[in-house]
Amino acid sequence: MTSKFATYPSLKDRSVFVSGGASGIGAEIVKAFAATGARVGFVDLNQEAGAALLADLPGQHAFAACDLRDIEGLRAAFAQLAEQIGPAEVLVNNAARDDRHDWRDVTPDYWDERLATNLRHMFFAIQAVAPGMIAAGGGSIVNMGSNSWWEAGGGFPAYTTSKAAVHGLTRTMARDLGKHRIRVNTVVPGWIMTERQKELWVTPEALAKQVDRQCLPDPIDPVYVARMVVFLASDDAAMCSANNFMVEGGSI
Repeated sequence: MTSKFATYPSLKDRSVFVSGGASGIGAEIVKAFAATGARVGFVDLNQEAGAALLADLPGQHAFAACDLRDIEGLRAAFAQLAEQIGPAEVLVNNAARDDRHDWRDVTPDYWDERLATNLRHMFFAIQAVAPGMIAAGGGSIVNMGSNSWWEAGGGFPAYTTSKAAVHGLTRTMARDLGKHRIRVNTVVPGWIMTERQKELWVTPEALAKQVDRQCLPDPIDPVYVARMVVFLASDDAAMCSANNFMVEGGSI
């Protein structure tokens, strides 16, 4: 299937940082960039999965174990990646967890931890890499959103609030960084059939209901999210910024 996808010569040897890159959509993004000839550095809390993925990648890449809720740890991990593959020319803010929670049970501490898991690190990742992009004369930042709040999805208010806020972060940073030719966009996945989703929430009934919502009649593989991210990182998307790019089968 991947042999049918476009290749982007502009990404060859480009340094790409991906958060949450060891599994799910993040792992597909890492593999897609590696296949273009980019140098990929990725961070993840799961050290075992990260090391296993790194060992399978062709070319020069790097992995650093990191808890993104720890901002100093994030900065140190990104500094490590920069030493190994060079300063980031592309940043993909992918890491998040869509854990379900009942609004009646949410405490202030849980709320803060969820926003730290799903939102706060995105800003500080941008802050960490933007000076290098400015010095290089430009770059591309892709923040991962979600169609869950567009669809008024219930059952995880801290997650949907975080994902709604991603769009504000994208648009304001696109304005602040645009004069440096740094582009900032949001990719908005629908219900993507990662292994985590299949293990925890996908049932025949739920999947049938979701596909019925979509204009397109097929479940969405993570590779299609990765392909949108790769496009936005390439020079083909040089005039794309401050916008949403949907990969949800037409469900909104």
